[in-house]
Amino acid sequence: MPLPFGLDAAAFDGLLEALRSPLGALAFVPLYALWVTLLLPGVWASMLAGALYGTAWGSVLVFVGACLGAEAAFLLGRTWLREWARRRLAGVPKLQAIEQAVSREGLRLVLLTRLSPAFPFSLLNFAYGLSEVSLRDYTIGLIGILPGTVLFCGLGALAGDVAGFGAVLSGEADASTWALRIVGLGATVAVVALVGRAARQALQGVDQS
Repeated sequence: MPLPFGLDAAAFDGLLEALRSPLGALAFVPLYALWVTLLLPGVWASMLAGALYGTAWGSVLVFVGACLGAEAAFLLGRTWLREWARRRLAGVPKLQAIEQAVSREGLRLVLLTRLSPAFPFSLLNFAYGLSEVSLRDYTIGLIGILPGTVLFCGLGALAGDVAGFGAVLSGEADASTWALRIVGLGATVAVVALVGRAARQALQGVDQS
């Protein structure tokens, strides 16, 4: 399997080791923010954070980085990149509808779209930059990304310890620890699914109003 950015195995391992350090964890936040601003998919970066820092700390770092990147994209979409963002969203009718509806729904719509997995996070930031939503409502609405953040960091934390499955199966590791992790992850998936379903149902009401 090819490694990202053309790195060889030794260089990639060195990069991961650097990111695991306290300074690396601090650097991860602006790197994630840049990743989001450049419209790159955040799922893999979130899972990497979970693998490197665990579910709890990974979620904190991803949330802060995602918020910074979202704010940057929002402000760019409202100012310097406004025309580019309008052209970029021209082929996404769903996001254009959100842009038009947000002026009457405000914070409620921001929260619902953040909770629903149907909307791409990075493009949504630019869509709201084109809208009339206030910066305050937009910023508060970012709390809606927390369930998905915890879910993907949890997946990353589990995948990051894949090598330990052999020890679990051979009885050398604490199987109850793995069971708790899997149950916890399953509960997170269920919560995210239920919240996403509720958000989609509420958004249907917004579309019809």
